[in-house]
Amino acid sequence: MAEQPFQLMKKLKENKLFKMAFAVTGIMSTLLIYGVLQEKIMRVPYGPNKEYFKYSLFLVFCNRITTSAASAGILLASKKALDPIAPIYKYCVVSVSNILTTTCQYEALKYVSFPVQTLAKCAKMIPVMIWGTLIMQKTYNGRDYLFAFLVTLGCSIFILFPAGADISPYSRGRESTVWGVSLMIGYLGFDGFTSTFQDKLFKGYDMDIHTQIFYTTVCSCMISFTGLILQGNLLMAIDFVSRHHDCFIDITILSTVATVSQFFISYTIRNFGALAFATIMTTRQLVSILLSCMWFSHPLSSEQLVGAVIVFGTLYSKSFLRSKPKPLPSEQTENDASSPPRVNA
Repeated sequence: MAEQPFQLMKKLKENKLFKMAFAVTGIMSTLLIYGVLQEKIMRVPYGPNKEYFKYSLFLVFCNRITTSAASAGILLASKKALDPIAPIYKYCVVSVSNILTTTCQYEALKYVSFPVQTLAKCAKMIPVMIWGTLIMQKTYNGRDYLFAFLVTLGCSIFILFPAGADISPYSRGRESTVWGVSLMIGYLGFDGFTSTFQDKLFKGYDMDIHTQIFYTTVCSCMISFTGLILQGNLLMAIDFVSRHHDCFIDITILSTVATVSQFFISYTIRNFGALAFATIMTTRQLVSILLSCMWFSHPLSSEQLVGAVIVFGTLYSKSFLRSKPKPLPSEQTENDASSPPRVNA
């Protein structure tokens, strides 16, 4: 009889390890594929005439329509009501900000390499802290600001000291880098607002995550479709993918893995919490940079290696310190500078 509790605990531990392995494999595989594909679509030419795909808003539209269809299917399968719960205009605010975020992300890949963009995303701590203070009235301690400073310092070193051989396929020179960095700053600002406003919606309304995904992505579909029409790029994008079937396949896989990754993210947070998710995402960013450097032959300068060590060392240190138990209930409030889980890739 004494062995039964031991056997039960062993089975529970093995089951937890299996779930963790499943979550890590799902997030790492989908997001690594997503990262490689988005760089391939925006930076690698297609066809014998070496044509570049230039319609980043079309990628946003494809991603969002796939995610909205999947979230609608889940809501219907679980027999949950499709009531918006929150006012529609609030979903539209998230959608507009998210579209601007993703568009800046894709456009920046025309001018900076994927490793630069990926590491720069770690600097979102600063804008999230700013938006958190303005929108959520959050307060942050000195350690939060120290971590944010170190990450920003490492990102700055990584961006300011690129290897000479890593050039943009669209243009060369300092102007290209400045415009690419400007787009990344826009990405960080909009991304910080998006995640903070989503967090406010979750706290202000009793809604399921799939409800927010559905209404946010439906709004994003309509806005991005309207933008494509106004720009006159919809037919041009369709013509491009019809002439380059490999591009069509890349976009289809990109939209699929972007959608699947959202469900792995939700699964991980629900079963293991935000700390485990943050650690997995930090590891994924490091692996993404290494994979991109090998796949697309991005050289890294010695200064960039130092910057990367500063960034990832700081992020892992932050995760380690957050994992320590907090003795007082009053100290359990999370004043985390990293953004809350995103519902859109």
